[in-house]
Amino acid sequence: MGLSKISFALICLTTLALLHSIHAQDSPQDYLNAHNAARMAVGVGPLTWDDQVARFAQNYASTHVGDCKLVHSGGKYGENLAMSSGDLSGTNAVNLWVQEKVNYDHNSNTCAPGKVCGHYTQVVWRNSLRVGCAKVRCNSGGTFVGCNYDPPGNVRGQSPY
Repeated sequence: MGLSKISFALICLTTLALLHSIHAQDSPQDYLNAHNAARMAVGVGPLTWDDQVARFAQNYASTHVGDCKLVHSGGKYGENLAMSSGDLSGTNAVNLWVQEKVNYDHNSNTCAPGKVCGHYTQVVWRNSLRVGCAKVRCNSGGTFVGCNYDPPGNVRGQSPY
């Protein structure tokens, strides 16, 4: 009897750990940690989480449950979007944007020819102070992740840091 209780407890703990790992990297703090690590690397102050900006991100992400298409909202905030055909954590989405750093030349404030770096520059934009992010699973089984920034970055002619 004692052995079956221990086995049951281990199964419960394993299940809880698995559920935690599935949802890990999608909390507001996870999004902030990923953003702020990139910002700290270039000497830019941290972002803070903003529930109003996060509501905007959630409302917009929810409109893409049916199609999972990367179409910008055109809203008043800066915006980064990511999608995956499978699961994509919020942390991994931010890391995808930060990986564009290799395409950014700070001295000329430009992207390498034929490369994209605007997602990265939005992440590290020094004047952006607040962020809110959301993730939805699409009907296709894919994932749509969006982060919005207030104030928006990527102002033409200005350097992010």
